[in-house]
Amino acid sequence: MMPLREDPVRDTEGGYRSLVVVLLSPLAFALVFACWTLFAVLGLELKAVLGFGELAFAALLAVPMLVGGLASLPMAGLAVKIGGRRVMLGCLLLICPFLWWISQAGHYLEFLLAGAGLGLGAGSLAAGLVYVATQGPRHHAGLALGLYGAGMLGAGLSYLLLPLISQAYGWRLAPQLYLLPVLLVAGLLWLFADDQADASTRAVDEVLELDDVPPPPAGWRRARERLACWQLWRLAFVYSFFFGAFVALALWLPGYLAAQYRLPLGSAALWALPFTLAVGLGQVIGGALADWRDFRALRWWVSAFVLACLFLLSYPPFTMQIEGVHGAIALRYEAPLWGFLSMLTAMGMAMGIGKGSLMRLIHRDHGDDMALVGGLALTLGGLFAALLPMMFVLGNEWVGIRSAGFMFLYGSLAVCMLVMLADHARAPHSAA
Repeated sequence: MMPLREDPVRDTEGGYRSLVVVLLSPLAFALVFACWTLFAVLGLELKAVLGFGELAFAALLAVPMLVGGLASLPMAGLAVKIGGRRVMLGCLLLICPFLWWISQAGHYLEFLLAGAGLGLGAGSLAAGLVYVATQGPRHHAGLALGLYGAGMLGAGLSYLLLPLISQAYGWRLAPQLYLLPVLLVAGLLWLFADDQADASTRAVDEVLELDDVPPPPAGWRRARERLACWQLWRLAFVYSFFFGAFVALALWLPGYLAAQYRLPLGSAALWALPFTLAVGLGQVIGGALADWRDFRALRWWVSAFVLACLFLLSYPPFTMQIEGVHGAIALRYEAPLWGFLSMLTAMGMAMGIGKGSLMRLIHRDHGDDMALVGGLALTLGGLFAALLPMMFVLGNEWVGIRSAGFMFLYGSLAVCMLVMLADHARAPHSAA
């Protein structure tokens, strides 16, 4: 097969386009994620105001993730058809009325439905992923994808601003203040970004003309054929754990820290910030490393390290009595706040490195199907993230141990690693 001819338009404008893509796409991601994590902080106040229980609070956290997961794959496909910029722009504008609704709502069902509307913003995440993968810098795709994934730092924006806004002006003003930056980034996308959706189409047409290759099957038939291939699911499956676990922990941590260490809500949100920062920084490092070298084995090391961290984080405070020679010896274990946060931050860095390198591997192995595989990874991750808040609460209620959420994550990652091991044993010759 003859090599693709370079697109002169892309070569001429590549630097400007890459800069716009790398700057604006993570901003859009960060704002959508900040809107998603509204209820992580405000939901605790809503519990006091509306008087709903832990299970209802978990549903409030889970609904945006559930809707977002279901919307990711269709929106990624739409981004291929009409352009990633248009889908990102439309999704940013779409969440604006739901932000306003949250500031005016007075009943639990209204907050639940408004949260579902915020979940539609996941279309911006999936479309942005396709946009960065296709329009970003080609030789530093991992770094660009890592910077895009670092938009999850939007959770830190919620941790910093929401307690201050709520304390100074009341919680109802917080969603309204998010409207201005969302509209501002939407305006910047409209003014400075472009889709140039025909570039990849021209390149593929050139290959087909040069090699006289029949065109691939189009539409849903081709998608079904690709989804039937297990190789396409492997990296998406592993990525979905890191994505879903981070999203769920970002939503759950403020409430967990406030309850476990008896902290005020504002302080608990600030103590959760290092975890979010570590994940964002790790994504950039992981993407850059994957540009430099094909770190396929890295997912094993990262998974093993995260598994060890989850094992230690799963230990609840306990008291043990030992019958010694001179009488009973009582021992008590309770992780101090600094120790818990140190372990959590180290785990967050590893999770970020795993996510950044895995997304680069997805781009390298399935670049032609980035919308399908990347959208599938976000879909699986969103559905996993929607499941976790419910499991955390059920663990608290049924098991009676607050760290049961980490136990569930430990078990989930163990299953994920067993699937990777089985896949590796089944196809030892595969590079993946």
